[in-house]
Parts: sequence; C-alpha cells; structure tokens
Amino acid sequence: MGKRRYRKSSILWGYLFILPTCLGMFFLNIKPTFDTIFMSFYKSSGLGDAKFAGLENYQRLIQDPQIPLAIWNTIKYTIFAVPGIIVFSLLVAVLLNQKIKGLSLYRVIYFLPVVSTPAAIAMVWRWLYNSDYGLINYALSLIGIKGPWWLGDPKFSILAIAIVGIWSAIGYNMVILLAGLQEIPRDYYESASLEGAGPIKQFFSITLPLVSPSLFFVVITTVINALQVFDVIYLMFDSKSEVIMHTQSLVYLFFKHSFILSNKGYGAAIVVLLLVVIGLITALQMKLQKKWVHY
Repeated sequence: MGKRRYRKSSILWGYLFILPTCLGMFFLNIKPTFDTIFMSFYKSSGLGDAKFAGLENYQRLIQDPQIPLAIWNTIKYTIFAVPGIIVFSLLVAVLLNQKIKGLSLYRVIYFLPVVSTPAAIAMVWRWLYNSDYGLINYALSLIGIKGPWWLGDPKFSILAIAIVGIWSAIGYNMVILLAGLQEIPRDYYESASLEGAGPIKQFFSITLPLVSPSLFFVVITTVINALQVFDVIYLMFDSKSEVIMHTQSLVYLFFKHSFILSNKGYGAAIVVLLLVVIGLITALQMKLQKKWVHY
C-alpha cells in the first residue's frame, strides 16, 4: 500500500509540474492550429462576423497565380539555406569541440546572431548588400569582380536571403550539435588513432554516425524553419519592389493577405497549405531517417 500511495503521489506531482507546459502548448500551438483550419472555411476581415465560405478559399488557392511562385520561392530558399546551415553548423561544432585557446569567446561570437533582433540583422545585411557602397561588392571589386545587385535582381535575391538565413542559424544548431559531440566517448578516437585512422577517417567513421541523432533533429527543425521564412524577406525588401514577386514566401503571402489586404480566411487557407507541405516533407524525413540515423 505504501508503494502504491507513493507512486500515485509521484504521478500526481509529475502531472502538476508538466501542466503549465501542456497548457502553454495547447493555447499557443494546438488551439491556434485548429482555429486557423476553421478560419480557412470562412470569409473574414477580422472585424465583424465571419461568413461561411465553404471551399471558396481553397478554390481561389488553386487558381491564384502567386501561389505556385510562392511555393517555388519557399522551396528554392530551403534548397539554398538548409545544406549550408547543416554543413557550417556541424563544421563549427566540430572545431569548437577541440581544446583551443579562447574557446568560450568563439562560442559566444558564433551564438550572437541567434540573440540579435531581426530588425538589426536586416539593417546590417542591407548595408552589406548595397550595390553602391556595400562591403560585399567593395570586397569583390578589389579582386576585379563586379558585384551583382543583390536585393534588386531576382536572380540573386533568394541567394541573398539564404546567406542571411545561414549566418543567423549556425549558432543555435552549433549548440545542439556540440552537445551531441560531447557525448561521444574519447576512447573511440584514441582507439582509432592507434589503428592508424586519421582525422577525416575518424570523422566519417565515428563522429558522423554517433552525432546523427542530434543531426537528425537539426535537419528536421532547420527544414521547418526554412519553409516558414518571413522576417528576412519582410525587413529586407520593399513591398512595392518588383523583385518581391520573385522572393515572397508562403508565409509572406499569408501575412500580405491576412494583415495588409484584411482577408484572414484566405490567409488561413495559405497557412493550411504550408502546414500540409511541412507535414509531407517531415513525414518523408522521418521515413528516410532509418537509413542514416544511428541510435
């Protein structure tokens, strides 16, 4: 009886401790998701009563010529940004896992972009990308290369924001991968060295397989974040610019229809489309992870 009462008391306290997190998840994540799906079947400007529209918003979604372009812009940004974020985050994590002088300072420097405000990041990068006096084009001119119009040419606009996305995300992912790297026993590397394995052989035979669970988490979250890109586009491009059509993502299109054009029902339908895209890609990643993740 004593053990049973103890177990019941432990379970009760456990539920009480996780209750605030569960309530926050319900009211900030789960409920808004269902409210958005519900809103996608209505016409609403946010003021007054919403009118039931059935599948009208989704029919418009199929016919809207901006939707395929926004989907392609989102996917193109993801293709550019995700590999760069993964590779550089892993590289930085491996380097900062070594015993080097000033290690704490380097970790802080790499993490600074994570705690910087998006407005400050956008202001700095707009200056760097400026075609007339920007530092990037100036550096290119020193080696005889004429720099492109980064924020005004559709050929370079997605690449420009992808570079900002890579720079901004390295610090956060580096911390996660660094935690995974520090869980690998040093004995493995010492045994590999005795067998004559060099640093590259050790990386692909020991580091990469054993850090793959952390790497899988980073890949999942990075892809989801990339598919939801918005703030960089909104802060770095003028809404009246011609290049915005070749840069706007699905989330930007949602913001435009929901808060600028005051058509929250159609904006909700765009978000539901994005939810389906993210769900399909995440499901594919979960299926493929069995082939490369080692637990």
